[in-house]
Amino acid sequence: MAAVTLTIGIDVGGTKVAGGVVDETGKVLVHARRDTPAEDVAKTRDVITDLVSELAADRSIEAVGVGAAGWIDATRSTVLFAPNLAWRDEPLRDYVSKKSGLPVVVENDGNVAAWAEFRHGAARHADDSMVMFTIGTGVGGGIVLGGELVRGAHGIAAELGHMLTVPDGHQCGCGRLGCIEQYASGSALVRFARAAARQEPQRATALLELAGGEAEAITGPMVTAAAKGGDPVSTEAFAQVGRWLGTSLADMAQILDPQVLVVGGGVIDAGDLLMGPTRRSYIDSLAQRSRLPVAEILPAELGNRAGVIGAADLARRM
Repeated sequence: MAAVTLTIGIDVGGTKVAGGVVDETGKVLVHARRDTPAEDVAKTRDVITDLVSELAADRSIEAVGVGAAGWIDATRSTVLFAPNLAWRDEPLRDYVSKKSGLPVVVENDGNVAAWAEFRHGAARHADDSMVMFTIGTGVGGGIVLGGELVRGAHGIAAELGHMLTVPDGHQCGCGRLGCIEQYASGSALVRFARAAARQEPQRATALLELAGGEAEAITGPMVTAAAKGGDPVSTEAFAQVGRWLGTSLADMAQILDPQVLVVGGGVIDAGDLLMGPTRRSYIDSLAQRSRLPVAEILPAELGNRAGVIGAADLARRM
């Protein structure tokens, strides 16, 4: 019987660093986490290496994968820029490898989550292609074609949240106007709900009650809770997000013709409140193309474990 190979996956975010020991089936055998000292480059590096040391203790580890929220260079070694961390041209791979004595690969967090869903999650039955949108505060994602992540010439492909959706639309944090992130994210959901609650408070009774009567106090979890209870304004906010998301998924189907489309991120906790209007918008946007075979839209399965699992699996493939 072949020996079980173990790798470590590290998921670095703006507030936490999560790590796990993962086997070849995608099972997380041991898990640990730390707070992220996001403003301190050296301390963030040390949190990562300390976590690797803890997870590797008394175990035969083959390699380490690190998923980081930022732009990673083509060699999967340097964090070029991280919007929520102090990293700028940070040679993270070499630092972690030197400290741990193990081979290391560094990859964008959206890519590692997408890879996890392709290998061990919602798209595990696919053998060729998948596109994943992650819907959180912003919109991220990843693309798999020919069984490999699409990384682009410079390592920073698949910034799906910054596709132009509405010309001269809402200002995006990336500097452009009208990105899909401004219309299909958790932030957009809250913006839609707050605007409607201000304009038609009589239709947002349940939502405003949760927010203490203040439209500006409305949060994403409040919109989800109120929508599940039938609040009209909250339900319509999800319908707006789903409409925009469905059009972007249709664009991906037209351009790439993937086997599977996956939607992940915290907003999918709303279930059919989001997925229902998303699927309807997707089919409507495809028009005549919907008569042909097209990718099915599936919710992500791995949740907050995806970063650890995907990073560990990419490390195993080195």
